[in-house]
Amino acid sequence: MTHRIIILGAGYSGLAAAKRMARRLRGRDIALTVVNATERFVERVRLHQLAAGQNLSARPIREILSGTGGMLVVARVTSIDLSRRTVQLDTAPYELAYDILVNALGSGADSETVPGVGDHAYSVAEASQAARLASRLTDCPKGSTLAVVGGGLTGIETATELAEAHPDLRVQLVTAGRFGGWLSQSAQHHLHRSVAVRTIDLHDQLCVDRIRADGLVLEDGRELSSEVVVWAAGFRAPPVARDAGLAVDERGRMIVDTALRSVSHPDVYGIGDAAAAPGPGELTTRMSCQTGLPMGMFAADAVARRLTGHATKPVRIRYVWQNISLGRRDGITQFTRPDDSPIAAVLTGRSAARFKESVTRGAALAVRHPGPYTQRWE
Repeated sequence: MTHRIIILGAGYSGLAAAKRMARRLRGRDIALTVVNATERFVERVRLHQLAAGQNLSARPIREILSGTGGMLVVARVTSIDLSRRTVQLDTAPYELAYDILVNALGSGADSETVPGVGDHAYSVAEASQAARLASRLTDCPKGSTLAVVGGGLTGIETATELAEAHPDLRVQLVTAGRFGGWLSQSAQHHLHRSVAVRTIDLHDQLCVDRIRADGLVLEDGRELSSEVVVWAAGFRAPPVARDAGLAVDERGRMIVDTALRSVSHPDVYGIGDAAAAPGPGELTTRMSCQTGLPMGMFAADAVARRLTGHATKPVRIRYVWQNISLGRRDGITQFTRPDDSPIAAVLTGRSAARFKESVTRGAALAVRHPGPYTQRWE
């Protein structure tokens, strides 16, 4: 009997899982289907570049899946029926049945926590949103103010990229915590210097109460006017898993065990940003390409071992570095302990920018040619 495997999402983790799974199960009676909202693979770690007006390479998903036997269905997932083991879509074929389901739907901008985000803010969480922001910025008069909210990797990369691409705009960066506080001292020093060189107005340790059409209102009542607001202060998984009844965390991510299977419904696997997997110590995995790719490879091996009657080893994800681009010619590579805490070793400047670019290209290459889940990650 044909075993039906459906992978929802064709990002880094979803495509890595599909390619690896097809290879591991070649010659077996399976039907592998990938469902994605668009026909192209999006390098999400480059979306701040798209927002800055740069063109990204076209990467058709059907071309990536060519030769695997996997089928692409271009549609948005509207719901999952766990009792019937079906997935509902917004277009034909409207419904797909599965035996094993892999949720790799990723994450989007958190538009629920702060009022006004959905109505007034732009984001770089999806290609269409980044392209919309790029179009808006080309229409901004000289001297207009742009506020980026969020001091994590996405916020930093977006603010510096846009400041470099649009030197005639006044860029503000608003962060709730101490700016770059999770980095080592030398990395923090370089980060602050890079922001100052780009004349970005930094407002750190300030929480946003709400977004308006004309800017931000802070929790202390102060207002920051801005013609354009970019929201990069947190991400959430799509509500599909939560609405289906799968166990999820506070950000809507599936809670999965050491085999990346749902703790409430073991026929459903969760990978990438869509899943909260066991990390080092008491931590859960953070949303990043660095964890998404190995999770996809591990899930492929786990499903293959399950269908061939072999036991699955537990996942053990460890971190190596954090790469931060600061425009096209500057960056920071913060090397870390396995638990993601910083060590003294840091790469900065053009060397870090080149290193980040090589890692980004390597991630795209790994999607096309995913190797095994190696001992490096175990």
